[in-house]
Amino acid sequence: MADEATGRETLRIALTSYRSKPHSGGQGVYVRHLSRALADLGHHVEVFSGPPYPDLDDDIVLTRVPSLDLYREPDPFRIPKLREFRSRTDVLEYALVCTAAFPEPRTFSTRLIKLLGERAGDFDVVHDNQTYGPALLRIPELGLPLVGTVHHPISVDRKLALAAAPWRKKLQTRRWYGFVRTQARVARQFPFNVAPSQSSADDAVRDFGMRAEQLRVVPIGVDTDRFRPRGPREPGLVVSLCSADVPLKGLPVLLRAVATVPEATLTVVTKPTPEAEKLVADLGIAHRVTFRSGLSNTEIAELMSRAEVAAVPSLYEGFSLPAVEAMASGTALVASDTGALPEVVGREGTSGILVPPGDVAALADAIGGLLRDPARRAALGTAARARAEERFSWHATARATVEVYREAIAAMKGN
Repeated sequence: MADEATGRETLRIALTSYRSKPHSGGQGVYVRHLSRALADLGHHVEVFSGPPYPDLDDDIVLTRVPSLDLYREPDPFRIPKLREFRSRTDVLEYALVCTAAFPEPRTFSTRLIKLLGERAGDFDVVHDNQTYGPALLRIPELGLPLVGTVHHPISVDRKLALAAAPWRKKLQTRRWYGFVRTQARVARQFPFNVAPSQSSADDAVRDFGMRAEQLRVVPIGVDTDRFRPRGPREPGLVVSLCSADVPLKGLPVLLRAVATVPEATLTVVTKPTPEAEKLVADLGIAHRVTFRSGLSNTEIAELMSRAEVAAVPSLYEGFSLPAVEAMASGTALVASDTGALPEVVGREGTSGILVPPGDVAALADAIGGLLRDPARRAALGTAARARAEERFSWHATARATVEVYREAIAAMKGN
């Protein structure tokens, strides 16, 4: 069997991800769509994931890598029963959680190497989705080339989380992000990596100490059949896919901006935190703000296509799938001028409006201006849809990623 795009020999790919939340957070979305596009090119893909597990198409093989799953809903930070401990890795996982650390990248990689050690002959390449756990460095010892994806260095999240944390929680926050130093050390030893934007690649060099020659820029795609214009827009509706529990996503900035735009109603696709709910109440906008979680991809696409405006108020983005999904939906977009967003949206101002990150007044002015200007909304939406179709295709992502796989395979063979 040959790769449909090139006619070259197909590959057997192990795509690994320490957690793959199905509809938010980027990791699960990336795993689902990349695995689909790789399979469409004729390659065999098997996904190895810890919980929460990804929502994959029926013909994609999923191998679950169970953990104690100590962050699962609805009982995060639960105390596991004694019978659940089956290995030293389980004990380590619980011990690290008890000290406020985040163990999943380390413990997933330890469990994964055992599985791959038994099946090394089944694959041509291993592609890790930003786990960068220490045990992954043993994969080349199994005779398997190793490729990583760095969506962006989590050191950026750490910096913003520490800035937002009250003084009494700063030590806990530092402890939680302790895995970032390990990720950086491991990433520096991956000879081949893909980054979704030049901005993300540059940040990986700066923050993780990676070398430019380790990185290949491969933009992420969007499902333009699912995310598309669908019909009438709901007057005043603003939609945002920004996680409430991640300071980097800028939800407080968006809520404060919407509070000054009386004609706006806001739907945020996330599970609200108590802090977010309190801010909504304090701003007096509970009647204009709705939080929705657990939506399917199709439900998110339908919601996005009903919005008059989409908002990406992030303080940083290594790429931003929500921005591309809004663009593909033909929805007028307002996004922060930070990280990779200018690469995604374009600085020309024809496919979306960029505002300074964290600037409540500028965000409010942009949202309010668009809600009052249907002609500009339509023009931005049309241009954004065209840009998404031209630049952000999952099949293009898959083809470029396969070329990185082939580089890694050739390097291991000494070619």
